[in-house]
Amino acid sequence: MTPFYWLVLGILITWRITHLVSNESGPWSMLERLRRRAGTGVVAELLACFYCLSLWVAAPFAFILAPGWRHRLLLWPALSGGAILLERIASRNEPQAPIILQEPEDPHVLRS
Repeated sequence: MTPFYWLVLGILITWRITHLVSNESGPWSMLERLRRRAGTGVVAELLACFYCLSLWVAAPFAFILAPGWRHRLLLWPALSGGAILLERIASRNEPQAPIILQEPEDPHVLRS
């Protein structure tokens, strides 16, 4: 099979696993419970961030798919980047969370 086939397959696998772990509840809500148990630390942030998680999911696939270290180091961010592009395409019609700006109170301004 061609290297392009393996690249596309790696990107699709990276996207699917990353999306499953970061956004879906999984079978028997297993992944949702995992994210809740992670709490608020570094692991919780990793599981909540699609971009961060895609890097770690892509690493073993880059190791498996590429023949040498130079290729693995190049394929690793390529798989993550491809997964991120797929996520952006897949979620572009979802409503975005509103941006809330809160101005600090100025004690020198009188308001009625």
